[in-house]
Amino acid sequence: QVQLVESGGGLVQAGASLRLSCAASGRTFSAFDMGWFRQAPGKEREFVATISWRDSTYYTDSVKGRFTISRDNAKNTVYLQMNSLKPEDTAVYFCAADRGDFSGYGRFAAEGYDYWGQGIQVTVSS
Repeated sequence: QVQLVESGGGLVQAGASLRLSCAASGRTFSAFDMGWFRQAPGKEREFVATISWRDSTYYTDSVKGRFTISRDNAKNTVYLQMNSLKPEDTAVYFCAADRGDFSGYGRFAAEGYDYWGQGIQVTVSS
């Protein structure tokens, strides 16, 4: 069992930066693929970024060049550095973890992740 707790969200103006953190419980954090998803009001949860246990990273097109996902296995933590934030980045952001099989859905699908945090609000004003 893995428990995930997000922190670092908040209200910022467009162009600002935020860093989200996701602290994970358990001793096998380094073996998990970790992801960030977001869900805006009235919309489905969407993929933002993921980092494999081997530190391979993937991003959705809308955040490439602005967001950076990273992990610190010694601290059991994954980060999402968000720069040049836009109003359209406003959403609840969720941290997710999976052992790497993604239940057949692939690493970009929310259904592929077994463990989820409670979510944290990010609001970007124009």
